Amino acid sequence: MSRSIHRRTFLTTAAALAGAVALPATAARAAAPPRISTAFTLPEARAYPEGIALDARTGDAYVGSYTTGAVYRAVRGSRAAEVFLPSGTDGRTTANGLKADRAGRLWVIDSTAGVDVYDLRTRALLARFTVPGSSPSFVNDLALGPDGTAYLTDSSRPVVYRVTPADLGRARGGSATLDAAYDLSAVAPSEGFLLNGIVVDPSGRYLLAVDMTGGGLYRVNTASGSISQVALDGGDLKHGDGLELAHGTLWAAHNATNALSRWRLSPDGTSARLERQFTDTALQIPTTLARTHGRLLVVRSQFDKGGPMGPGVPEEPFTVAWVDGI
Repeated sequence: MSRSIHRRTFLTTAAALAGAVALPATAARAAAPPRISTAFTLPEARAYPEGIALDARTGDAYVGSYTTGAVYRAVRGSRAAEVFLPSGTDGRTTANGLKADRAGRLWVIDSTAGVDVYDLRTRALLARFTVPGSSPSFVNDLALGPDGTAYLTDSSRPVVYRVTPADLGRARGGSATLDAAYDLSAVAPSEGFLLNGIVVDPSGRYLLAVDMTGGGLYRVNTASGSISQVALDGGDLKHGDGLELAHGTLWAAHNATNALSRWRLSPDGTSARLERQFTDTALQIPTTLARTHGRLLVVRSQFDKGGPMGPGVPEEPFTVAWVDGI
């Protein structure tokens, strides 16, 4: 899919970009404002970062560049990331969704093609999975289940792809086609961009995928394939991008509105209640987030400053932020 289509997807009205989410007066008085600080800087000009992955084995963070396809690594405790996979590696010119698995592999989505899987130790490309068919597609984000299965959203097609450990084993050293395992066409809009961030329940029973345009949240039963819409209480997930799930709490980055939100999920994942949401321009169009040691790492894309969301000049260096208190 062309970059122009992606640009149109992220374009919003001035009101959306400037709007803040109002909290009830009592909640506003009770809650101290979250604290935003710089976790680490990114190398290279006009990087426009999009995705982030944490290696649970080392604590290192990996960030992808939407505009070049490079992947950066920030060693645990470092204040500056370095190039891990250069721009154009294996023909990739964009990198959005990223995840690191327990086996020491890094999954890197190329929105125009599919997903590449790398060995974190050797940086070797282990396998490539490509989008099936010729209709427009935009592979966006991924999540890893407890058994190592990867689930990927497509923002142009109402499907969730699946790559099992067996699929990865068969494709090792070569390439294979992504399996469109879950079809959301019965509940999703027929046109326009839809699915973005995705998370997996720790038990692997269900997936949650955000509808960034309509503001809803879809629940996918991984065993039966049944799909339902999560009942949201107190707000919505419009402009929802990356998601993070831990201990029954769901966090979301809302890109165009410079917002983060926190939700309390029901035990079965069928409903969610908004606990907190805040807006701050210092988030610089947050595209995704990862939680570690009680804090959020938030990718500050600056997509609205000369990137896919509008003209302008970005503030350099690009950075990833720490956000405490949400």
